[in-house]
Amino acid sequence: MPSGRRRARILALQTLYEVDTVGHPPDETLDRLLARTPASEEVAAFARELVTGVLENRARIDEVIAQAAPAYPVRQLAAIDRNILRLAIHEILMNNETPVRAAINEAVELAKKFGSDNSARFVNGVLGSVSAMAAG
Repeated sequence: MPSGRRRARILALQTLYEVDTVGHPPDETLDRLLARTPASEEVAAFARELVTGVLENRARIDEVIAQAAPAYPVRQLAAIDRNILRLAIHEILMNNETPVRAAINEAVELAKKFGSDNSARFVNGVLGSVSAMAAG
């Protein structure tokens, strides 16, 4: 069973993916996922915070992705990779509770679990560029 924060990230990723690909309302989507696999109040609250933060800052986050990976238009990225990047960039640049290395490692683990064979390497590379941009 994944740790609490990883579980929250998985729930947030599943919600963001569904919102991005089929346009379901985020609150209803997360509530449905939580009803299927109940989680503690802390996990649910962190997942909700991540989803809200990503959606509120999506345009800015997508600009960061475009700067960090100019050869890959954001809308043409695999939906799972796009949403893993959005989640991690939100944690790295807008929610300073998670150390940068931890946010990158968590994103790479999500990419390994949910993405394609190349997702983990791609996510790691883009987030490496993002962290360098943020530090520079």
